[in-house]
Amino acid sequence: MKRPTETMCPCGSSLAYARCCGRWHAGEPAPDAESLMRSRYSAFVMCNEPYLLATWHGAQRPKSIEFDRNQKWLGLKIVDARVTGSDSAEVEFIARFRIGGGSAARLHERSRFVKEGDRWLYVDGDIRG
Repeated sequence: MKRPTETMCPCGSSLAYARCCGRWHAGEPAPDAESLMRSRYSAFVMCNEPYLLATWHGAQRPKSIEFDRNQKWLGLKIVDARVTGSDSAEVEFIARFRIGGGSAARLHERSRFVKEGDRWLYVDGDIRG
């Protein structure tokens, strides 16, 4: 059986988890907003609440995150990633998932990020069609 660090990263990068989002989950700052977005997706897959809360901007951060244990994440597609200012960026993504035996669904969002110090943080996002 493979250790989690030897498995492929859930974010779809084709890299091993340890060489991809595992670094950010272990505390190394994500170098850009897209990397943070990918690592947050992986954290949702892994139900990693501490990482998600730590990478959420304080102005919008919830007190806790409730995970649906019947939800299975199926994949992430980055549609667009762009720098919008010296310390701001946006990432548009589509995350596919299924809850229980239901049909596959998707979350299409354009997310906003800010950089504070050496850390990128998720601020909020607009749901797309």
